Amino acid sequence: MNEHSLIFAVMRPRDDNKVEALMKHALKMIVKTGFDGLSMQKLAKAAGVSPATIYIYFKDRDDLILQLFLREHTKHFDYILQDFDPNMDLATGLKVQWKNMVHYILHHPDEAHFLEHFSFTPLHVKAIKMKDPRIAQCMRQFVSNAIRNKELIEMSHELYWSIAFSPLYNLLRWHQMGRNTMGEKFELTDTVMDQALALVLKALKP
Repeated sequence: MNEHSLIFAVMRPRDDNKVEALMKHALKMIVKTGFDGLSMQKLAKAAGVSPATIYIYFKDRDDLILQLFLREHTKHFDYILQDFDPNMDLATGLKVQWKNMVHYILHHPDEAHFLEHFSFTPLHVKAIKMKDPRIAQCMRQFVSNAIRNKELIEMSHELYWSIAFSPLYNLLRWHQMGRNTMGEKFELTDTVMDQALALVLKALKP
């Protein structure tokens, strides 16, 4: 951008509709072609704006991707934490989170795909420090309460997350594929989810 463009970008008021259009089309392009496929020229054309307009709202391509992640990450956890209270007992709290996760991933597949793959990009390290802190605070409170109430074995964050949520993610993946690893038809029903959650709770309890 030249000096005139920079001055104009600073003075021009924010247009939330254009920001929304840019983020919406950026997410679609990333899901379809990968992060390397996100071109500012193609994005501008898809959003119906000039390439210079993008730089009014974002410093560069990485900033756009980072801001998109932060927005979608917050929306994702707002969704997951619906009807959830960190003071719930472990079984009730996990069941609420599981049901919300299933609904989110099945109804927002592009957003879920983007969030999953963003964690493998170099920008993820920077994003960790910028994420909404209330999300981590809420989860820490929930886990701490469960440990204090002797509902949960004290363990590392990585181990807890792997045991508490990885089974659900695998079941969801097979549900979306419509088959299991043996090629047999599979559907994630409430019965299957309840069985899986019962086993997870058994593994987590002291």
